[in-house]
Amino acid sequence: MTEPAQKTSSFGFRDVDAREKVQLVRGVFDSVASNYDLMNDLMSGGVHRLWKDAAAAKLNPRPGERILDVAGGTGDMARRYAKMARRAQQRLGGADARSSCWTTTPR
Repeated sequence: MTEPAQKTSSFGFRDVDAREKVQLVRGVFDSVASNYDLMNDLMSGGVHRLWKDAAAAKLNPRPGERILDVAGGTGDMARRYAKMARRAQQRLGGADARSSCWTTTPR
């Protein structure tokens, strides 16, 4: 009797055991996370900041709204939204806007 074929998945330029891929992807993320914004600056020539500003302006967060930033990486978009809501709230003379960040990935 033959053994069932092991499932593989692409990772870069090689195939790895599908169960191992999750750990490999996490390792790559952990190795670049502290320099994520710098990498984006270098790869986009800083244009990614303009894109993010445009996305936040399009959303136009208002005081009292709840916005869920899913898979936001460094949380910079959530901070942008909160900052914009704070500015709007200050113009209205009310309470401060807050941002909260949660992570669901185990560390």
